[in-house]
Amino acid sequence: MAEVIGWVVLLVGLLISIALHELGHMIPAKRFGVRVSEYFVGFGPTLWSRRGKETEYGVKAIPLGGYVKLVGMIPPAEAVKPVRGTGRVAQLIADTREASVEEIQPGEDHRAFYHLTWWRKAIVMFGGPFVNLVIAILLFTGILFLVGTPGHPTLTVSQVTACVPAAGASDCAAGDPASPASEAGLEAGDTVTAVDGTPVSDWETFTDYVAARPGEEVVLTVQRDGATVEVPLTPALRERAVYDDSGAVATDADGEVVTEEVGYMGIAPITETQRQGIGAGVEYTGYVLGATADVIWHLPENVYHVARASLGLEERTTDSVMGLVGVGRVAGEISSADVDGYSIGDKVVDMLMLLGSLNLALFAFNMIPLVPLDGGHIASAFWQGIKNGWARVRGLPRPAPVDVARMMPLAYGVFALLLAMGVILIYADIVAPVSVV
Repeated sequence: MAEVIGWVVLLVGLLISIALHELGHMIPAKRFGVRVSEYFVGFGPTLWSRRGKETEYGVKAIPLGGYVKLVGMIPPAEAVKPVRGTGRVAQLIADTREASVEEIQPGEDHRAFYHLTWWRKAIVMFGGPFVNLVIAILLFTGILFLVGTPGHPTLTVSQVTACVPAAGASDCAAGDPASPASEAGLEAGDTVTAVDGTPVSDWETFTDYVAARPGEEVVLTVQRDGATVEVPLTPALRERAVYDDSGAVATDADGEVVTEEVGYMGIAPITETQRQGIGAGVEYTGYVLGATADVIWHLPENVYHVARASLGLEERTTDSVMGLVGVGRVAGEISSADVDGYSIGDKVVDMLMLLGSLNLALFAFNMIPLVPLDGGHIASAFWQGIKNGWARVRGLPRPAPVDVARMMPLAYGVFALLLAMGVILIYADIVAPVSVV
């Protein structure tokens, strides 16, 4: 049931995001006088609709997107240069142009989208992705500023490990020596205030001090049940992996993991949620946007590896690109996770952070400068602006509008490619799913 709830929350959040995305297109379009004939969330058969003054609003059966129909996006044949040829491509362009022209009602040609100035076209097409960007910033800012991020270690002990696990192991095994913390009598709930008489204020400073002294006795000052207790402790020598500045495990020239010897106590801290500054949401948005752009840039390569994983030719990694099914599965795992200290509130926060990341993915993906994506229409609008400016400099008449109809063969090709990648991701999400819990 919890997994179903996770799916529902994700789906509702995405539908709201899509609905707002389409409003981002529709509102400026109407503001600039363009006739908007349809506003729908979803695709396929219509489940519900209501006709307004001139726009039909509704919901369709397949919740995988949405659209607004801006009348006259493609200019008529008399407004552009003629298309040469009589082949299939020329026929596709002609059919697309005819369908667009038929949408323009008698006496309303002035309200067609193609009449807009280039910068108004850019505003209309950028409005949708911009809404997704704003949603992400608001979600991230609200969570980081009002709730905070979990996982910040305190100086209070949450648990004491019974042994010194072998290198690379996390659990105790038969024959492992007792941990220094258990031998010294440290207890869950103890709060470290000083080490060797020097006050400590954060977990990192404390553990760095102890890690540098394997085999040397250190004296911990702890608060226990309102009393101050001195606890002598001798850290054990233990090997651990070295991490680089990016947080990845460091390896040598032969690909072997680099390790170091450190002092080991055998305690884990209580973590707490720490609220961030008001600008943390924007900063985090930039970080996620950069990571998302990198994924999109390497999308063909990433999908190739996903396809191999779906065929059992390689393992699918936890940072693998996912489709909607995979994202829904992750949402279900988050909502159904049964982990000590992981409350319903924590799950809601994680779901909202996931929704913010998905909105950033929608923003970045739609900004790819290829039709039928918003970025392709924005690019054509800017190209119109460049043509207009060059003609003005040369003292020439205003050039014809950019003929979007000529881009339809490319649009169909891009759509077919995206559809193929989507099918691969859905299949892989079913047969070789990514697990995060």
